[in-house]
Amino acid sequence: GRFSAAVPDDFVMIRKSMSPTLKNHTLNQFVWRKDPDFDDLFVYSHPTIKNSFMSKKQLTFIDLFAGIGGFHYAFDSIGGKCVFASEWDKNARITYEENFKQTSPELFEKDTNGQYKYFNGDINEVDYNEIPNFDVLCAGFPCQPFSIAGLRKGFEDTRGTLFFNIASIVNSKTECGHKPKVLLLENVKGLKNHQHGQTFDTLMRVLKEDLGYEVRTAVLNAKFFGVPQNRERLFFVCWDKEQIPVDDFVFPLGLKRDLSPIYKEEDVASCIETRVEDIFEPEESIPDKFTISDRMWEGHKARKERNRLNGKGFGYSLFKGDSIYCSTISARYWKDGSEILIDQSNVDKNPRKLTPVEAGRLQGYRILGEGWEKPEAANNQNNNSKLPEMKIVVSDKEAYHQFGNSVAVPVVRTLAYEINNQLLKHVK
Repeated sequence: GRFSAAVPDDFVMIRKSMSPTLKNHTLNQFVWRKDPDFDDLFVYSHPTIKNSFMSKKQLTFIDLFAGIGGFHYAFDSIGGKCVFASEWDKNARITYEENFKQTSPELFEKDTNGQYKYFNGDINEVDYNEIPNFDVLCAGFPCQPFSIAGLRKGFEDTRGTLFFNIASIVNSKTECGHKPKVLLLENVKGLKNHQHGQTFDTLMRVLKEDLGYEVRTAVLNAKFFGVPQNRERLFFVCWDKEQIPVDDFVFPLGLKRDLSPIYKEEDVASCIETRVEDIFEPEESIPDKFTISDRMWEGHKARKERNRLNGKGFGYSLFKGDSIYCSTISARYWKDGSEILIDQSNVDKNPRKLTPVEAGRLQGYRILGEGWEKPEAANNQNNNSKLPEMKIVVSDKEAYHQFGNSVAVPVVRTLAYEINNQLLKHVK
């Protein structure tokens, strides 16, 4: 209105309280003028601040197969706004809403019938016309076979899978003139070899030829991004070259000790140093119920010996606090914890499972719990007070299941930053 009309073209006007990025920033040197009628309305002239914020101001995303919101945290961190989310698991929905209802209240609005407008429970029943337009689609979709793969009927080849819903949403938005700018997809590493490569080939053909995206893929390991977990996942970054005239996307392969991205495989040795004990709650605070029973411990050892004799190599995995990383946590961790057991021989106890708090920290969530065994870990790159706190509001069993299914947050947060810098800042 009156005030914005007086703002020169090379300035940006923003209410400081509306920006998660700027509200805690010292920007007095960038202020051109202050509106006397609005205490928190400023005009900033610094071009870096303007360019950075404007890209964030305009960024909207949707979160499909959302789980507990790993992608949501990632795009929140670059100022994104989630306009639609879909998750069918009732307990994951409880966790998701509890952790985002304060920062994204509009996502949980209900209609006059008491139904969520933008927090969908079954992706198969959603009306695509009711999904708000968006810039970025995020989805960690299940690995499923395509029963008619190879028939080349466009993305109809994927009908019967949950990927078909992704393709259908993108196609629907494209047909009405609002093609998503970027797709960020995640799956297990084994997808590349699933059905002898046919699944991967079909996905790539649909994304490139039928939906019209430039596509890059990479397998990223969480252990190079500051969490002590050997977790490899396959990521797809897809962008519409008509809207983003960029020829390539370079994946970050890890984070250096100064948190800058690593782009070359030969440099991953310079990544953030980690120890499994970085995620530990104080030893004295951990209840005895997390120490496995004599019977379970003997069963683990016997099973591992049988597998060794049979040449399978499967069995429990035991780690100490100073181990630089542990195995991949899975959704079945709640059953017996066999993939990640913590050695307690120093206190003459059987091994223990991770607590739910530790399981969440292993995926890079900031969870306060009972504190940290190593006080310095409370302020590392995953736990410092500038990051949002994740609250556990479900049973231990469900928490293990949810964290085992989650993306590693530092990986997708780094990807979000790179997508913003390499792609979204170049939108026409």
